[in-house]
Amino acid sequence: GVSWNESQQCRLLVPEQLQLCRRNLEVMPSIVRAAGHTQALCQQTFADMRWNCSSIRRAPRFGPDLLRGTREAAFVYALAAATVAHGIARACASGELPLCSCGPGTPGDPGPGGRWGGCGDNLSFGLQLGAAFADSSAKSSRLRSHGSRATHLHNSGVGRTVLSDSLDTKCKCHGVSGSCSVKTCWKGLSSLDEIASDLKSKYLAAIKVSHRLVGPRKQLIPKEMDSRPVTETDLVYLINSPDYCTPNLQLGSLGTQDRQCNKSSVGSASCDLLCCGRGYNTYTEEVEERCHCRYRWCCSVVCRTCRRRVQRYVCK
Repeated sequence: GVSWNESQQCRLLVPEQLQLCRRNLEVMPSIVRAAGHTQALCQQTFADMRWNCSSIRRAPRFGPDLLRGTREAAFVYALAAATVAHGIARACASGELPLCSCGPGTPGDPGPGGRWGGCGDNLSFGLQLGAAFADSSAKSSRLRSHGSRATHLHNSGVGRTVLSDSLDTKCKCHGVSGSCSVKTCWKGLSSLDEIASDLKSKYLAAIKVSHRLVGPRKQLIPKEMDSRPVTETDLVYLINSPDYCTPNLQLGSLGTQDRQCNKSSVGSASCDLLCCGRGYNTYTEEVEERCHCRYRWCCSVVCRTCRRRVQRYVCK
């Protein structure tokens, strides 16, 4: 909610975003929130994997894991593009931004007992202005080699496509005793958690590509001849990622030593996979938690504090 200062804060951005900032000062709080959401969502989405997105905390000074055209970079750029467009679209609908309002009216029938109303997310405005901010850094000279600029723009577009596909009809019921005899409906976007989950699925199925001349212009072409053609919903990457098992600053790998693992899991958080076969150490920790809770009339819940000992497992 703090107003941005054109002469001071806009200059903190990369040169390509400076003019955008100066022309759209009212939007900047939404952009800042979107950056914070991107960091939190990325770390939450990959918390149980070897690459846990901890390097995003160094933004905008990314390390090699997010600068060298990896599939991790593909996910982050797609998520950032989706998050900034989502934030602007929601800010329009909430009345936070004076330069936009609710999404455009929706034709058609919302369904039995439904009527259009409320204030839908302004997806079109979010996509337009969000793309201007998210894609502006791709114009930087450091991203023009080895197809980095093309993959950045493509993956950002994938993020916005996933966001657009999430726009759906949402309704609120009205009626006696919740009978839902009348529904007020509007078009709303999915939560950012759902968007991040969809993009993680695309991360796992990402296609390795090369940027080469096909006819009169360069295109992103699958590296492997038996791969399917690249579509606007596929994340793409240029180079293979390290296994992230051991520290290697040149590759952007922090390793998994001292990461907490799940002994009973068979997935990516398992001690076998997360610790890369090195084994793990076990220690016991005492934790406090609420217990013996009861309802007190009226109107509170009273609990005691209990202590118990739990076993933790940490990668060697």
